[in-house]
Amino acid sequence: MTTIQTSGTFHLGDLPVHRLGYGAMQLAGPGVFGPPKDRDAALAVLRAAVEQGVDHIDTSDFYGPHVTNQLIREALHPYRDDLVIVTKIGARRDEKGGWLPAFSPGELTAAVHDNLRNLGRDVLDVVNLRVMFDTHGPAEGSIAPMLETVAGLQQQGLVRHIGLSNITPTQLAEGRGLCDIVCVQNMYNLAQRADDAFIDDLKAAGIAYVPFFPLGGFSPLQSDTLSGIATRLGATPMQVALAWLLHRSPNILLIPGTSSVAHLTENLAAADLTLDADVLRELDAVGRAA
Repeated sequence: MTTIQTSGTFHLGDLPVHRLGYGAMQLAGPGVFGPPKDRDAALAVLRAAVEQGVDHIDTSDFYGPHVTNQLIREALHPYRDDLVIVTKIGARRDEKGGWLPAFSPGELTAAVHDNLRNLGRDVLDVVNLRVMFDTHGPAEGSIAPMLETVAGLQQQGLVRHIGLSNITPTQLAEGRGLCDIVCVQNMYNLAQRADDAFIDDLKAAGIAYVPFFPLGGFSPLQSDTLSGIATRLGATPMQVALAWLLHRSPNILLIPGTSSVAHLTENLAAADLTLDADVLRELDAVGRAA
């Protein structure tokens, strides 16, 4: 059985984790809304992830809502001592599944308590504040009022570490003036490279970077190039894209999601895929393709 030991580790604050983890977003229904089509399969993939060495699970109580956290609790509670569960707050769902901001003090406080209850935990390992000035990407604006609320919940002992999601470098600087920030979760992949300099700055600061949509935003030309490289390596395009991210910087932590045990095993095998200098140059060119 494939394990992920060869991918190395990085840290979320004082919590060391393997660099290839698991994202639970896809365990909810279509559009990350409602229950899964196959509850038993969802529970099976969570248990398989931990069995195969995953010690970092990313989730949120607004996935479903409540669905993924309740599945995680049913599948894995009582939790292994080394399992780190990272969640997000700052958004909510409307009755049709739309994504709306939810960063008033009352909403943020309620979200932390919802995560605690549905996960069955007394303290949340890491809480990412999802900034929702623009749903589709980072947008400038002060995060101080909302982050002060999260920092207050940390001081109460309900949150161990704080991260930020969908942010700019300016917002990170503001956030670090208020509390310790252990991770940033933004969109980044071979084709979407806007955070290149940001990742390097975070590495220098010892802060983890957690990219989402590792295969998002590819043009047909870029997809063809990636597929050709994958064929030569005897791997899938997703495995190559994940392996490139692991090679890109040691502070990158990956959380690919799936509702399939077979796909989970395939994703985790990316940790064992070695990319030589020539392949890395080819892949770097994918990000620059027109």
